[in-house]
Amino acid sequence: MTKIVSLVTYQILPARTGGQRSIALFNTYLSRYLPLICVSTRNNSPEAAEGFRMFNIMPDGAARYANPFFFFTLRNLLRKEQASHVLLEHPYYGWMAVLLKWFCGVRLIVRSQNIEGLRWRTLGKSWWKLLWYYERWVHRRADHNFFIQTDDLQYAVAHFGLQPARCSLVTYGIETPGIPAAGEKADGRAYLQRTHQIPPEHAILLFNGSFNYQPNLQALHRILHTIVPALKGLPDFPFTLVVCGKDIPAELSNGVDPQVVFAGFVERVDLYFKGADVFLNPVNEGGGIKTKLVEALSFNTNAVSTKSGAIGVDPALCNGKLLVTPDDLDGFVEAVVLAAGNRADVPPAFFRHFYWDDIARDAAAVINKQTT
Repeated sequence: MTKIVSLVTYQILPARTGGQRSIALFNTYLSRYLPLICVSTRNNSPEAAEGFRMFNIMPDGAARYANPFFFFTLRNLLRKEQASHVLLEHPYYGWMAVLLKWFCGVRLIVRSQNIEGLRWRTLGKSWWKLLWYYERWVHRRADHNFFIQTDDLQYAVAHFGLQPARCSLVTYGIETPGIPAAGEKADGRAYLQRTHQIPPEHAILLFNGSFNYQPNLQALHRILHTIVPALKGLPDFPFTLVVCGKDIPAELSNGVDPQVVFAGFVERVDLYFKGADVFLNPVNEGGGIKTKLVEALSFNTNAVSTKSGAIGVDPALCNGKLLVTPDDLDGFVEAVVLAAGNRADVPPAFFRHFYWDDIARDAAAVINKQTT
């Protein structure tokens, strides 16, 4: 019988950021098809787990990545639960997962959110190559590898030397199988206008993210210092930019600009996605699929992104709802104006690709083939 123990080395519950939601929701939907328990750090809230059991028994500190004695705790848990597979999120705990494979007779599935070595290179870390070699070592010892977007999968086959038959695409997902009703979009717009005193004739632009993450913060600087001034120079484009998310620096949010609203962290971010006319995604660093871009499109909201920011999201699936510009922002402002007038709908093909239940069902079929 297939039974999975998922190893997650940081907080995912309650899930607030895109990265946390990616792991938590994959566990939730995969557990619909296969028995699954999750082992994670003590700072998680197990009661927030949906569809799976969480054991928050892993230490929180950095030492957890180098604690060999925790192997015995995990070994005993795998035996008690009669687990057949270990699912590893990110490569950092790969040495532990490989030991469990070798000594507990389980199959190892590695799920990669990014090519981590390359992501750290874009962030200017001098030691990225060491991580790259370690990451390659982990992936090579997996029985199967899941990648969140096609470019990463192809890179791993070409540069890590992985067999294509042992690699699959398991992208970031959304929980809705189709676009929201027109009334929901109208209600979202009315909520933003009412809450933030936005004039009815203004196009509502949105940027959302966690701003303790450097690529999001750098993107916000691009928006405030390059994109917004250029948009203000257009006489026939009244707009309000709404920025929501955690950890917006005070030196930015304390600025007085009637066309820029800093909402901070919001509980109902879906109302912001639904109510916006255009989602801005001028992200150039960090690698991997940008979860907030997928979420914006799932709410039938137009989006403008740099090429790097749109990795993993094929514009051909979006019926013109996603406009992609060069990373240097050439044409970005013009694309925002064009997108604001777009009344097309995101097509069913987008949801067939990104709906969590379909993703999890396909992943379960792959895992079931990895028989012990």
